[in-house]
Amino acid sequence: MSTLKEKTAQGLLWGSVSNGLQQLLNLLIGIILARRLSQADYGMVGMVAVFIALGATLQEGGFIAALNKRKGVTHTDFNAVFWTSLCIGTAFYIILFFCAPLIARFYSQPELTLLTRYVALTFVISSLSTAPRAYMFREMMVRETSVMTLVSLAISGVVAVAMAYAGMAYWGIATQNLVYIICVVVLSYYFTRWRPSLHIDLTPVREMIGFSSRLIITNVFNVLNTNIFPVILGKLYTPHDVGNFTQANKWNTMGSSLISNMIYGVAQPVFTRVEDDRDRQKAVLRKLLRFTALVSFPLMFGLALVAKEFIVILITEKWLESAAIMQLLCIAGAFVPISALLYNLIISRGHSGVYMWSTIAQCLTSMAVALAMASHGISAMVVGYVVVNILWTGVWLRLAHRETNLRLSEFVRDISPYLLLSAVLCAAAHLTLGGIGNIYLRFFMKVAAVAILYTGILWLLGSTILHEGAAFLRKRMPWQKNKE
Repeated sequence: MSTLKEKTAQGLLWGSVSNGLQQLLNLLIGIILARRLSQADYGMVGMVAVFIALGATLQEGGFIAALNKRKGVTHTDFNAVFWTSLCIGTAFYIILFFCAPLIARFYSQPELTLLTRYVALTFVISSLSTAPRAYMFREMMVRETSVMTLVSLAISGVVAVAMAYAGMAYWGIATQNLVYIICVVVLSYYFTRWRPSLHIDLTPVREMIGFSSRLIITNVFNVLNTNIFPVILGKLYTPHDVGNFTQANKWNTMGSSLISNMIYGVAQPVFTRVEDDRDRQKAVLRKLLRFTALVSFPLMFGLALVAKEFIVILITEKWLESAAIMQLLCIAGAFVPISALLYNLIISRGHSGVYMWSTIAQCLTSMAVALAMASHGISAMVVGYVVVNILWTGVWLRLAHRETNLRLSEFVRDISPYLLLSAVLCAAAHLTLGGIGNIYLRFFMKVAAVAILYTGILWLLGSTILHEGAAFLRKRMPWQKNKE
């Protein structure tokens, strides 16, 4: 029987491997699509992305987190969530179907009517997987979730590329998401063997609604905070401008979600299992903070460092305008996994209301700053967004302090070595290697220099989290298993 520490380590290992492979797939598919499609194509899908994300949030209803928190969960609980989610997803699709012409009129893009109705089909289809995905999350089935995600990405990516080369423009991007959701639904049932029944008892939903409803509202504002720029840009600027921002944010999100998703798969379940022991929960949080900082800062600062080379080499100079936006977003993206870890702790303690109000305040602040800076151009808006989201890490820390008594000095001590070392190395690489004429050599030298120096310095300084991670990986190697 695995201990909690072993389960956490295994979850992080599978999460890192899975998310790494996912991002490689996303990278490959994204390169092909970006080379084939235009800024306007990405802009069209970007304009409706907020509505689709809102629908997914409302359809899921916060039930995955609610079921994870619930004691003594039974088939009746999962079955009630299944039927409730299906009803919500269907209702939201009907609403968006009739609202599609209004969305098209808002953006002055008639083509958005049919596109909105098409991509909104994901609401109904995705609702079918809420219950089995909740089961996989609760049982920490990280390996199965990894396989499900990778297979779904591969199949949907092939479809999107085929449609792009067939000249179907933004319909390929829209279909990619639809096919991905279908694959997730099928595989979630395959791995869990869970099946719904017609014996419907909604009592568990009524018992969970207080907790989950606050998560719904919170997630709605999370979606607005994440997607507010495409909405504002779509109204004030052109699809071309929206496309540039969408492309920049895509690569930034790929980087930050690589860490966030890896942490999410284990953090909340682990926090829930040790919630009765505050000291142990704090120790778990601090170790996860150090691990997150170890990975997040060099990855995201490094991505900002090579943004221009990355864009030109992979998706050609036609997207170069997006590189400056990407650099700014990556700076804020380095703090996203840190914030995610802190608010997952808050959710695990059952304080979905606290999480809700903080998220609402963050979203409203971001929206206000974006609108205030809109007259100064896209770059000024992004700078405001970055500043708000970095500073909000302090709000999450304050709220986490109430639960675990994690002090600011401890937080700074846990993350500052990785933050400062990453920042210094990236700045030095920019100053010393930025003048290399060959773009490929410049890209390689920047990445190699930062990666080697960062790992080497931490190893020589005796970084506990780095040495523990290396020791765990050595034990997982095939030749070590054979010795045992």
